[in-house]
Amino acid sequence: MGQHEEARMRAELEKVAPGTPLREGLDYIIAARTGALIVIGDQRAVEPLCNGGFTIDTDFSAQRLFELAKMDGAIILDEDCSHILRANVHLVPDAELPTTETGMRHRTAERVSRQTQALVISISQRREVVSLYLHGTRVILDQIEVLLAKANQALQTLQRYRSRLDQTLDRLTELEFDDLVTLGDVAEVIARFEMVNRAASEVSRHIAELGTEGRLVRMQADELAANVDEEYLLVLRDYALDSGPRKVGTIRNRIAALTTEQLLEPTTVAHVLGLSGADSQSDDDHVRPRGLRVLRRIPMLPASVIARIVERYGTLQGVLTATVADLDEVDGIGERRAIAIAGGLSRIKEHVRG
Repeated sequence: MGQHEEARMRAELEKVAPGTPLREGLDYIIAARTGALIVIGDQRAVEPLCNGGFTIDTDFSAQRLFELAKMDGAIILDEDCSHILRANVHLVPDAELPTTETGMRHRTAERVSRQTQALVISISQRREVVSLYLHGTRVILDQIEVLLAKANQALQTLQRYRSRLDQTLDRLTELEFDDLVTLGDVAEVIARFEMVNRAASEVSRHIAELGTEGRLVRMQADELAANVDEEYLLVLRDYALDSGPRKVGTIRNRIAALTTEQLLEPTTVAHVLGLSGADSQSDDDHVRPRGLRVLRRIPMLPASVIARIVERYGTLQGVLTATVADLDEVDGIGERRAIAIAGGLSRIKEHVRG
């Protein structure tokens, strides 16, 4: 599932999360073991697939959904689940569309989801299983206890990845001060960022499914993912050939699409970063940062001033060799700020060397 599809599925999962009226209705149906087929949204594409049934067009409530599910046909809801449009509908999707399901209700649900942009929910009468279909992709809703266990496990993974990322970033900073950074070091840091982001995405999906039961998980995940996006973008801007915001955004999307194996290949990372001669580069090749990330760690230093410093000196090593008098000459700095920059760089260097 791509990033766009993953985001869409996460948004749809929020509609059926615990605490929502729709989830309450689904719980009623499961408890009564009546089964149901519910289609949500994309009314223009769904309408031609409907045959028979009744036009309801009434406000949604969990009790009404439960009562209507006692009939055999499908129930049609609007996009935001605020209205029940039709009930007892016979759905007739294209029979040529592929399906991996065996039961009639699930086969219909999968085909409708492939033929439209709608979210289709199928509740098995005998097995009490709730399946969500979106673009042909199936997701089974878990019980809250199972979801909490999965969410806590994903949180532990995220915590380990974040701890390892912080260690790798400290090591990168030390190497940057010593002018010893290699392409392999950069590739490792980028891989660590991606692993954190992918673990955070998994936690986010569990949070969407948990709804009101996921507040504590959300707080923990937010704390673990704090400042990751900002640091990641600064690393990319430090080492990408073109450090413009739009170009860096494209680079980040391309990196996100890489497999884990590709992330660990320095030459692949070099190619995505736009470094010249990427095909012949190895993980031992020396690279230099612009210094944006390190300068950003100096308190009260505006982004505009950082940009002027980097434009003036080109690399972090150029900044480190500049004297207070040299920094004072940069537009918008002044002697007091120049002293603060020199002192800030010295403190950062001492910190990473422990």
